[in-house]
Amino acid sequence: MQRSLPALIALVLLFSTVGWSADFWKGYEAYQKKDYATTLREFKPLAEKGHTQAQNILGWMYYYGEGVPQSYKTAVKWYRFAAEQGHAYAQYWLAEMYQDGKGVLQNYVYAHMWYNVCASQGPEDPDKDLREIELERRDLAAGARDRIAKEISPSQIKKAQELASECVEKKFKGCD
Repeated sequence: MQRSLPALIALVLLFSTVGWSADFWKGYEAYQKKDYATTLREFKPLAEKGHTQAQNILGWMYYYGEGVPQSYKTAVKWYRFAAEQGHAYAQYWLAEMYQDGKGVLQNYVYAHMWYNVCASQGPEDPDKDLREIELERRDLAAGARDRIAKEISPSQIKKAQELASECVEKKFKGCD
């Protein structure tokens, strides 16, 4: 599946500044310049401390092999860390990994679940531009979920919906 949200992520990063350290911005600027060594040096310690944006971008780097050995498994690891903290874009990418069977066994039930979880979030940001981005992300996730629903049985859809409800109740921890 073609990646369709890079511009949206860049806008989210530009409009969401709460809690980001100077190290994050140094890493983000390096990423924009394709200076992946600096990006990795700045983001990895942040990601290991739970910084969801750094985790999500590390997922991207491993997905595409940007400055690191390409590894879908490692991309899944970083997406999962961020997804379990409620990072909606990481939930979207994790769903995509399950849909495509990259770094995990292909599983449409888990893909449906993660798309559903992602689609159920936000938008909560009062900033109009960010709200529009979040609405688009939610719509993309809902559309992907609905496309997968056409590929699986009604009992699998029911299971995915139950897993999504449980996932939200558990605050996204240990969902898959």
